[in-house]
Amino acid sequence: MTKHLLLGQTLGFLGNPLRGEWADVTRFDSAGGVLIEEERITKTGSGAALRAAHPDAQVTDYGDALISAGFVDAHMHYPQTGIIASWGKQLIDWLNTYTFPEEAKFHDRAYAHDVADRTLDLALAHGTTTLTSFCTIHPDSVEAFFDAAASRNMAVVAGKTCMDRNAPDNLRDTAQSAYDDSKALLETWHGRGRTTYAITPRFSPTSTPEQLEALGALWAENPDVLMQTHLSEQRPEIEWVHGLFPQARDYLDTYEAFGLLGEKGLYGHAIHLEPREIDRLREVGASVVHCPTSNTFIGSGLFDLMGLATAGLQIGLATDTGGGSSFSMLRTMAAAYEIGQLRGLALHPAQLMWLATEGSARALHMSGEIGHLGAGAMADIVVLDLAATPAIAQRHAQANDLWDALFPTIMMGDDRAIIDVWVAGARWEQN
Repeated sequence: MTKHLLLGQTLGFLGNPLRGEWADVTRFDSAGGVLIEEERITKTGSGAALRAAHPDAQVTDYGDALISAGFVDAHMHYPQTGIIASWGKQLIDWLNTYTFPEEAKFHDRAYAHDVADRTLDLALAHGTTTLTSFCTIHPDSVEAFFDAAASRNMAVVAGKTCMDRNAPDNLRDTAQSAYDDSKALLETWHGRGRTTYAITPRFSPTSTPEQLEALGALWAENPDVLMQTHLSEQRPEIEWVHGLFPQARDYLDTYEAFGLLGEKGLYGHAIHLEPREIDRLREVGASVVHCPTSNTFIGSGLFDLMGLATAGLQIGLATDTGGGSSFSMLRTMAAAYEIGQLRGLALHPAQLMWLATEGSARALHMSGEIGHLGAGAMADIVVLDLAATPAIAQRHAQANDLWDALFPTIMMGDDRAIIDVWVAGARWEQN
C-alpha cells in the first residue's frame, strides 16, 4: 500500500463556526501532517509524530505552506466557462445575450468535451477539487462533464438542465423528454465512481408546471439523488415568477407544489427570501448556496449569510461561473467577506475557509467524504502559499498569527497561491 505524508501547517474543522465560536471548532497545527494511504486520509496530527510512526511513507514537506481540504464549489455552470466576465447585464438579459447562445453550442459533443476539460483544469488550478454544475439540455453535455471528471478522479455533482419554455427553440426540451433524459442519465451515472447526479430544472420561469411536476415525480422515485435549481436571485425575476405562477404563495412554493422541495435540494442564490421560505427551507433541511461574485457582478443583491445561518439553514459557497466573475474560491471567499461587511458582518477567516470546504460539503450531503481534512475523507487537498505575490508577502511578513497570515491570501490570492492539489490521494499535474 502506497503511503504519502504531507508536512506543513494544517487547518481543519470539528464543527460549524457559523453556529458557535469559531475558535472552538477550528483545528490548526503549525507543524502538522496528513497521512494518505491509497485514496484516503488515514491520520492527521503532529507531523513529527506521523513521520516517526510511518517511516515507509513518501514525504512531501511543504514547510510553512498551509495544507487544507480541497475547495468545494457548490453551484456553477460549466457551459458558461467561455462567457465568464462578459459585460454589463442583469439576470434575464444575461441569459438571452450570453448564456443561451453559448449553451446552444453544446449539441456538439466534441465542443462539450473541450469545455468540460478546460473547466475542470481551471478549477483544479485554483485549488477546487469538487464542482457542482448545471449542464445544458443536451444529454451529451452531462456525459462530457462526467467523463472529464472521471479521467481526473474528481468528485462532481451535475445534471441535465431542463427547460421547456421561455428559452430559444433549440434549448427547449419537454416535460417527458426532461424526465426520460434525466432518468437515463442518473441511472447511468449516479454513484458511478465519484459522480453524483442532480435533477436540474434551471428555474421556475423556464419550466412549465408540467415539467416541474415530471421532475418532482422523478425525484420522488430517486430520493437519494440531489436536486439543484435557482431561487430568488433578483427582484425582477421574482416578479416574473409571480406572474407565471399566480397561485403560488411565493417563489419557493413554485417548487414545493411540484415535489421539488426537500432535504437534498440545493437552492442557488436565495437572496430575497420571504419568512415562510426561510422556515420551509429549514424545516425540510434543504441547502442554500451563496454565490457572492455573481451576486455583485450582475447586481442581484446582498445575501444574508449570518441571518440564514442563525435561522438554521445549511449554506454552501460557490463561484456560479460564469455569472460569477472568477474561477477562484479564494476570490469567492473575499467577495463573501465584502458582502458581509455591507451587511454589518465581518466574517472571520476560519468561517470563510469552512464555507469553502466543510460547509459546501455539508450542503452537498458529502460531509466527511470531501472538504474535510481528517481521517476517512478522500484525500482531496489544496496546499496554499501564504506569501505568493509581493503584495501578499509584504502583508504576510507583518502577521501575528495564522489568521493574520491567511487573511491576505483570501482577500488577494488567486491561482498563484496554489502550490499543489491532491485528488483522491494523487498529486494533480496539469497537462
